[in-house]
Amino acid sequence: MKGSVVLKQFKSDAEIMAETKTPGKKVLFFSAGWCSDCAFIKPAMPDIEAEYPDYEFIAVDRDENIEVAQDMAVFGIPSFIAFDNGKEIGRFVNKDRKTKQQVESFMNGLNA
Repeated sequence: MKGSVVLKQFKSDAEIMAETKTPGKKVLFFSAGWCSDCAFIKPAMPDIEAEYPDYEFIAVDRDENIEVAQDMAVFGIPSFIAFDNGKEIGRFVNKDRKTKQQVESFMNGLNA
Protein backbone atom coordinates (compact mmCIF):
# COMPACT_ATOMS: atom_id res chain seq x y z
CA MET A 1 0.00 0.00 0.00
CA LYS A 2 2.93 2.31 -0.64
CA GLY A 3 1.78 5.87 -1.08
CA SER A 4 -1.67 5.07 0.28
CA VAL A 5 -3.76 7.80 1.81
CA VAL A 6 -5.66 5.41 4.06
CA LEU A 7 -4.18 4.47 7.41
CA LYS A 8 -3.52 0.74 7.48
CA GLN A 9 -4.88 -1.06 10.52
CA PHE A 10 -4.13 -4.36 12.20
CA LYS A 11 -6.25 -6.13 14.80
CA SER A 12 -3.69 -7.78 17.05
CA ASP A 13 -0.67 -6.53 18.96
CA ALA A 14 1.39 -9.33 17.39
CA GLU A 15 0.47 -8.20 13.85
CA ILE A 16 1.51 -4.62 14.60
CA MET A 17 4.80 -5.66 16.17
CA ALA A 18 5.54 -7.99 13.24
CA GLU A 19 4.77 -5.23 10.72
CA THR A 20 7.32 -2.88 12.34
CA LYS A 21 10.02 -5.49 11.65
CA THR A 22 9.27 -5.88 7.93
CA PRO A 23 11.33 -4.17 5.20
CA GLY A 24 10.42 -0.61 4.32
CA LYS A 25 9.55 2.61 6.09
CA LYS A 26 6.63 2.65 8.52
CA VAL A 27 5.06 5.19 10.84
CA LEU A 28 2.84 4.05 13.69
CA PHE A 29 0.16 6.62 14.54
CA PHE A 30 -1.10 6.02 18.09
CA SER A 31 -4.53 7.40 18.95
CA ALA A 32 -7.80 6.50 20.70
CA GLY A 33 -11.47 7.17 20.03
CA TRP A 34 -11.93 9.33 23.12
CA CYS A 35 -8.83 11.48 22.45
CA SER A 36 -9.81 15.00 21.34
CA ASP A 37 -6.21 15.84 20.38
CA CYS A 38 -6.17 12.72 18.16
CA ALA A 39 -9.41 13.84 16.52
CA PHE A 40 -7.73 17.21 15.87
CA ILE A 41 -4.89 15.69 13.77
CA LYS A 42 -6.85 12.87 12.07
CA PRO A 43 -8.31 15.06 9.27
CA ALA A 44 -4.76 16.06 8.28
CA MET A 45 -3.50 12.47 8.08
CA PRO A 46 -4.47 11.85 4.41
CA ASP A 47 -2.49 14.95 3.38
CA ILE A 48 0.46 13.93 5.55
CA GLU A 49 0.41 10.41 4.09
CA ALA A 50 0.30 11.82 0.55
CA GLU A 51 3.31 14.07 1.29
CA TYR A 52 5.42 11.10 2.44
CA PRO A 53 4.68 8.27 -0.01
CA ASP A 54 7.85 6.39 0.98
CA TYR A 55 6.26 5.69 4.36
CA GLU A 56 3.44 3.31 5.17
CA PHE A 57 1.26 4.80 7.91
CA ILE A 58 -0.32 2.39 10.38
CA ALA A 59 -3.07 3.35 12.82
CA VAL A 60 -2.71 1.93 16.32
CA ASP A 61 -5.59 2.29 18.77
CA ARG A 62 -3.86 2.81 22.10
CA ASP A 63 -6.74 1.22 24.04
CA GLU A 64 -7.18 -1.83 21.79
CA ASN A 65 -3.43 -2.36 21.44
CA ILE A 66 -2.26 -1.50 24.95
CA GLU A 67 0.61 -4.02 24.86
CA VAL A 68 2.12 -2.33 21.80
CA ALA A 69 1.75 1.08 23.45
CA GLN A 70 3.38 -0.17 26.66
CA ASP A 71 6.18 -2.03 24.84
CA MET A 72 6.97 1.15 22.89
CA ALA A 73 6.61 3.44 25.93
CA VAL A 74 3.74 5.40 24.41
CA PHE A 75 1.95 6.94 27.37
CA GLY A 76 0.66 10.07 25.65
CA ILE A 77 -1.38 10.36 22.47
CA PRO A 78 -1.49 11.28 19.67
CA SER A 79 2.00 9.95 19.04
CA PHE A 80 4.10 8.81 16.10
CA ILE A 81 6.97 6.28 15.92
CA ALA A 82 8.89 5.75 12.68
CA PHE A 83 10.73 2.61 11.56
CA ASP A 84 13.05 1.88 8.65
CA ASN A 85 13.67 -1.79 7.85
CA GLY A 86 12.68 -2.83 11.37
CA LYS A 87 14.77 -0.22 13.21
CA GLU A 88 13.21 2.68 15.09
CA ILE A 89 14.45 5.90 13.49
CA GLY A 90 12.36 8.52 15.27
CA ARG A 91 9.59 9.22 17.72
CA PHE A 92 7.22 12.09 18.33
CA VAL A 93 5.71 10.86 21.57
CA ASN A 94 4.01 13.05 24.15
CA LYS A 95 0.52 13.92 25.32
CA ASP A 96 0.35 17.28 23.55
CA ARG A 97 -1.91 18.21 20.64
CA LYS A 98 0.00 18.03 17.39
CA THR A 99 -0.52 20.22 14.35
CA LYS A 100 -0.03 19.18 10.74
CA GLN A 101 3.06 21.40 10.62
CA GLN A 102 4.57 19.71 13.70
CA VAL A 103 4.02 16.24 12.21
CA GLU A 104 5.53 17.39 8.91
CA SER A 105 8.54 18.76 10.80
CA PHE A 106 8.95 15.39 12.53
CA MET A 107 8.69 13.56 9.19
CA ASN A 108 11.17 15.94 7.52
CA GLY A 109 13.62 15.29 10.35
CA LEU A 110 13.50 11.57 9.57
CA ASN A 111 14.82 12.22 6.08
CA ALA A 112 17.57 14.63 7.19
